[in-house]
Formats: sequence, structure tokens, C-alpha cells
Amino acid sequence: MAMTLSIGSLKLNKWQLALILGTPLAIGLGTYAVKQWKAAPKSKESDGDKEQKDKRRAKGKIEKQALSIDGTAVDNELEAKKKSAELGEKLSPLKEANNYKTEGNNCYRNGKYDEAISFYDKAIDKCPKEHRMDMAIFYQNRAASYEMLHKWSKVKEDCSASLEFNPRYAKAYYRRARAYEATKDLMECLDDVTATCILEMFQNNQTIVFADRVLKETGRVDAEKAMRTRVPVVPSACFVNTYMRSFVADPLQTIPLPSHSETSAPLKGFVRARRAFLDEQFEDIITACTEEIESSEAEAQYKVEALLMRGTFHLLCGSYTESKQDFDAILGNADADPTMRAYAYMKRAALFIQLDERERGLADFEEAERLKPDNPDVYHQRAQILLLLEQSEQALVEFGKAVRLAPDHAIALVQKSYAEYRLALLAGDQRRLEGVMRAFEQATERFPECVECYSLMAQVLADQQKFPQSQQYYEKAMKLAPKNPALIVHQAVMVLQWRGDIEASVQLLNKAIEVDPRCELAYETLGTVEVQRAQLKRAVELFEKAVLYAKSQAELVHVLSLRNAAVAQINVTKKLGIDMSSVSAMAQAGGMMPPSM
Repeated sequence: MAMTLSIGSLKLNKWQLALILGTPLAIGLGTYAVKQWKAAPKSKESDGDKEQKDKRRAKGKIEKQALSIDGTAVDNELEAKKKSAELGEKLSPLKEANNYKTEGNNCYRNGKYDEAISFYDKAIDKCPKEHRMDMAIFYQNRAASYEMLHKWSKVKEDCSASLEFNPRYAKAYYRRARAYEATKDLMECLDDVTATCILEMFQNNQTIVFADRVLKETGRVDAEKAMRTRVPVVPSACFVNTYMRSFVADPLQTIPLPSHSETSAPLKGFVRARRAFLDEQFEDIITACTEEIESSEAEAQYKVEALLMRGTFHLLCGSYTESKQDFDAILGNADADPTMRAYAYMKRAALFIQLDERERGLADFEEAERLKPDNPDVYHQRAQILLLLEQSEQALVEFGKAVRLAPDHAIALVQKSYAEYRLALLAGDQRRLEGVMRAFEQATERFPECVECYSLMAQVLADQQKFPQSQQYYEKAMKLAPKNPALIVHQAVMVLQWRGDIEASVQLLNKAIEVDPRCELAYETLGTVEVQRAQLKRAVELFEKAVLYAKSQAELVHVLSLRNAAVAQINVTKKLGIDMSSVSAMAQAGGMMPPSM
């Protein structure tokens, strides 16, 4: 599920969890612009009423419908009107029009849609135009018949005519949205379903589910376009270091290189890339590795290492095609060192997970395990992936294997505790929870210099609403890593949960951006806060910035869906003449919907 900021209760999405865990993956993200954290309100309609409605709908060839016609009248009322006409009583034009409408409704309920349209035609022709609400209903009902015949252009025309007479007719917006969806006019569809949500005060779960589906699709379509034109961006030093710390024995970080004296020739190839890595000059790494890879066999001493490093940085930049080519080159080299091949499998596995090819990713982990069954990184990296895939039990098993092989690796140990915490929470096992909390405390005592120990402990305490203690652990983590933007973002989120202090949260999020102007998470989170406080134009600007630094299609779908939701709200509130702050208040009271990934 995607994160949204709702004062009083807030959780982290999987991308945020990935940053805490040190895994640069955005898996299964959702795309809520604003999400209600409490259960969606149930319809006031009783089960018995619903059953009776369903029975009335299920006649003949009529499809199951989510939206009905308006102004229905019982048959005996129609008969009374007919009797009055037979007795010579002259009906007003409005009454005649309503008689035609009732005839049309009867035809509609019996699946005679062409006949229904004829009666609605007569109702529209007969009704005096000053009776605007009646005219709106007649057009909307005729649109319903056209919808059953899949005449989408007619549906749009009649719904538009209906809205001319009643600009706040939720049912007409909803029906036109369905027509737009049928013809793949997704942005128009999104505007109309957003209008419906607003007019229904976000209380209709059926509309919310529809909006969820449409917004997800708009994000997917826009992300596919963006992926074709996006420019890869080297992530910040903090992001790279967080990722690298998640490995126990990555050869890129441990391989010995010849010493370099002042009188030596300038560094070249992989040696230069390694020096750039140590100096955190990450923008130079891909070029230096390419120099090594393209050199002659006689000159290239570290070609496989250069391929692994270049593939790793292509992965971190979101250049998945290039990354896969480098890992494939290593795996296709039967003479390559087994350790190098095992890490190529692990990192290609992460790439496949990013591309939502889970089976291929998990298969690569199996190959890595076959090559190096005693390597703790095989199990640690796989455990992180499984945790993000919400397979906590399997993740716990893998973390256990990693800890047995590398008992002094703090990150593996504390992440194992976090996986156990999630399982204990899910099972409602209080004794197990208490044991997990003791394990967290022991981890911070044993590894007082490990940022992840404090940050995960802070998150767990925030989950338990123990905010003062959570704040203490965030402060300890910040002392160790004052320029870690993800920590600042998480602290901002906790402040919202704790005190509902939007201004303090905004200050922290702006600080995160100042610390790392390439932090996608900070822009996205600040954008969601701005949506909540009705600063929609500012939110759109922030989401556009987040798009620049998104690294995967899944991330792009998420952020672009958030942007599209904000744009739709701007369009609709302007069209309806509704103040944006009142929309925000309604969203917090009922829940604004755009997708659940």
C-alpha cells in the first residue's frame, strides 16, 4: 500500500521500508493520493435492502450494474396517472414528461433499452427546460440505456447534457467516467471519478474502488512513457552507502588493490573506479569501469570486477537494461571467479524483482546459493527481498541463516528482529513481542555504532505509539548519520503520527531535501503532506521532482499516480467552484482514494 499522511495514524510503505532495510527496491507500491487509515465506512443500506435490490437487477439479460437510473416510480402510480388521462384530465408538460420517464424506467428494468431510449427522448422533448433537475435526470437515465448498449459516445453526450442542467450531479459524473474508461480516455475518466468522490464526500466505497483502478492505470501509462525518456541519475552518497552496508562480504568493497604512490602513473580503469568509490565520487565510476572493460586483454586485470561494479551502479541508477547486460556478461563467463558470479546472480535477482519478475529473481538467488552455500549475503539479500514481498516467515528463516554465518553483522541481526516483530504483531503474540523488543535493545547495546539498529527500533516504537521513546532512538540514529535524508523523513512522519504537527513535519522534510536534493522519498512525502493541507499546486511540483529521481517503473507508477490525483483535484475543485481546503477536510474525514498497490 502506498503511504499517505493522515494525522493520527500513519504507516510506512514498502519503498520507505526498503530504505530502512538498506535495499534499493520499490516493490508492489500503491498509489494513494490520500488514504483513509481507518476502515472504509460501510453503506447504510441493510443486507436485506441490498438483497432486494440485487433481485430487481437480475432480470433477463440485464448485466449486473453498479449504477441505476433515477426517478423510478412504482407501477401502480403509473396506472393511476393513466386512469387520470383516460378520464380526460389534462396533464401538465412536466407530468407528461415524467410519465414518459416512468415508462422508460420500466423498459430499462426489463432490458428493453432501445424502447427505454424512445421514452426518454419523449420526456426530454416534453419537459420545460426550466425544470433543470428533471432534465438532468432524463438525460442521465437515457445515458444509462446507451451504456447498456455500449454506445459510449452517446453516454458521454447525455451525461454532459445532464451536467449542463445539474453541474453537481454525482451519478452523471460517475457514468461518464465509466464511458471514458471504456474508450481509454483515462485522464478525463480520472477527473470525473474524482468529481464523484468529492460530491459523495468520499463515502461511497464503490466509487473509491473505481478511482483506485483508474488512478493506478494512469500512473502505469505515464510511467511507461517516462521510462522511455528518463535520464538516469546517480543517487546520493547516503543512498549508495546504505545499499553497500547491507552486504556482509561484497568483493567490490573487499578486493585488495595495488598501492598507489605519488610518483605512479595516473589511475586507470577499475583501480580508478575503486578509488572513486572510496572517495564517494560515484559519478566517475561507470566511466572508469567502462575504460577497464573496453581495454585490451593484456591491459585489463579486473574486467570481471569492472563489470560487476558497473552493473551495480547501473542498477542503483535505474538503468536496468545496461545493468542486466553487465551481469549477464559475468554469468556467461564460465572462467569467472565463483564468488563474482554469485554476486552477479544476487544483484541480477534484485534487478528482476525491480522489474516485477519475481520468479526469475528468486531463481537467481538459488543459483547464487548453489555456487556459494556458505556466503551470508545470499541469505541476507534474499531475506530482505522476501520481507519486502511480505513473506515474513520465509524472510525470518533466511535472516536466521545469514546471522548464523555472520553473527557479527549488525544489520542482518537487527533486520532478523524486525522480521520477527512483524510476525509477532501479525499473530498478536504479546510474549513474543516482548522478546523481540528485548532483542532490539540488546542489538543497540551490542552495536552502538549501527544506525540501522536505532532506526528500526525507532520505527517499532512508533508502531506501538510509544512516540517519546521513538524520538529518542531517532535522535541517536541522527547523531550517527546526520546527513541521512531517509532518517529525517521517517522522523517527520513520526512527528505527524505523534503530535499532528504539520509545520514541524514540513520543516524536517525540507531539511531532508536540503541534505540530499536527490532524495525521491523526501519530495514524495512532502508532496503528500501538501495534498493534505490543500496546497495542491505545490504538491504537483514536488511530485514532478520526485519523478526525476525515481529509479524504477514501480516507483514512477507510484509517484505519477500521486501527481495525477493532485492534478485531478485541482481540475475538479476549479470546475465545481469548491475550495481546496474543504476538499482536504472531507478527505481526512472520509478518505481520498487513488490506488492501492
